[in-house]
Amino acid sequence: MPLGPADVLLTDGVAVVTGAAVGIGRAIAGAFARFGADVALCDRDADNLAAAAVDVEDAGRSALTAELDVREADAVAAFADAVRTRFGHVDVLVNNAGGGFRADFLDINAKGQNALVRENFDSVTLCVRAFVPLMPPDGGSIINLTSVEAHRAAPGFAVYAAQKAAVESLTKSLALELGTRSIRVNCIAPDMIPTPGVGPLEGPHGHVPLGVDGHVDDCAAAAVYLAGAMSRFVTGTTLHVDGGTWAAGGWRRLDDGTWST
Repeated sequence: MPLGPADVLLTDGVAVVTGAAVGIGRAIAGAFARFGADVALCDRDADNLAAAAVDVEDAGRSALTAELDVREADAVAAFADAVRTRFGHVDVLVNNAGGGFRADFLDINAKGQNALVRENFDSVTLCVRAFVPLMPPDGGSIINLTSVEAHRAAPGFAVYAAQKAAVESLTKSLALELGTRSIRVNCIAPDMIPTPGVGPLEGPHGHVPLGVDGHVDDCAAAAVYLAGAMSRFVTGTTLHVDGGTWAAGGWRRLDDGTWST
């Protein structure tokens, strides 16, 4: 069928967004609602989660919230049951929850490493197992938020980056395994996007090839694309929302407009 404006919309779909209280997760949840979807949101931040739900409802859509830790299997299972009861099915799952901290690899103890693995990788596997059974026979979309650090070295964030790389690899495998169910699985890899979790970005804009920092709405736009019919033939890939920093590698634009490594 020819492509039309309606293919951009998510009308009457149901989306689940983890880590939805602030930043990229909140932007995605709000955008999904404005494009026509009902949204189930979860986070540990109850106050901001409630505000994110208001964003959804102000767009005329239904919101379901759950204060929970996506690292806990029982909590994720209970959330999935609540979503099933409220909406009956799920069309889109966004695994956005995650986080890290700066530390040299040799300074991270077993407890710290386990926390990074559970938050950035195990949470994704728990949510996929919980929500895929709620996706209809005609398919759905899973969107995993990774990072540019999944694709390059990350001194000071070695374990975090390794987990984001693991999610990127998992995404490819799931794209194949779930393809027979018409479920598409893709990643968004942001960079140079200020969020409450990372605060203002340091340094000049010049090392971003586009010359400006991004915004959480840039990731939301990518998520709307990957959630709907516009990306019906896109699976197993990563959409880099980074102003060109991954493409640039170690190259940076100097003040005189030339490039250097």
